[in-house]
Amino acid sequence: MFLPFLAVFIYLIVRGKGMGERAAAQQQRAQQEFAGYVRNVAATSETTPTEQIAKAKELLDAGAIDQSEFERLKAKALA
Repeated sequence: MFLPFLAVFIYLIVRGKGMGERAAAQQQRAQQEFAGYVRNVAATSETTPTEQIAKAKELLDAGAIDQSEFERLKAKALA
């Protein structure tokens, strides 16, 4: 009855450091991706309305957004 718990405990002792390192690396990658996203959004906000509408149209044509989302982005760019 205690053998499964003992096995899990031993596994965590032996493999715990590696799991922590992988989790830290994954968190660092997520932080870098988020920073890249923020830079991308900041750069996009400095574009002209025409460029923003063209980008939204590309997303619409690619199927990434629907028509209502395109209209919302278009209205935001023109505002």
